[in-house]
Amino acid sequence: MGLFDFLSGSKSARDGVSRVPVEELRARLVAHNRPTSPWQVRDGAPEGVDLVAEWRIVDASWYEIFARAGLEKVFQVLMKFDAEKGEVRAVDREWTVEWSAGVPSLSLAASGFRGQKAEVSFGTAYAFREEDLSYGKVYEYRFNTAEIKGPLKETVLAAGWGWKGVAFSKL
Repeated sequence: MGLFDFLSGSKSARDGVSRVPVEELRARLVAHNRPTSPWQVRDGAPEGVDLVAEWRIVDASWYEIFARAGLEKVFQVLMKFDAEKGEVRAVDREWTVEWSAGVPSLSLAASGFRGQKAEVSFGTAYAFREEDLSYGKVYEYRFNTAEIKGPLKETVLAAGWGWKGVAFSKL
């Protein structure tokens, strides 16, 4: 790994950890999927990569949560396996989302970012509750890119692979 890897979040494979095959690594990464998680790992073939981790912004069961939170950005981690080097090359992608009647509309062309990103956004809203018309906190949210990237990176390193954050080069 290089001198400025701390800027991209790159980490070398751990010493003494045997590298698992690509199929096993893929299975371990996809195993992060669970219904209660606000993000998922899916096949990346439509994007030309191996896997994509992303907020569940287009999942109908999560619309209300993201809409209430006023989420204005969609975040993805695109991953490509380099078996020859024993590393997962990853790039972050983000773009704006517009809400119409509680349904998201995504447009990468409108405003997008590609590279390496670390961001935390959070908020709380107070209003009158529909149930009893009392005033109080109606929701609280916190979205952190590390919530997605941290577990992915840890899984990759535990599998004997390295994590290579890329910004400008092709995956």
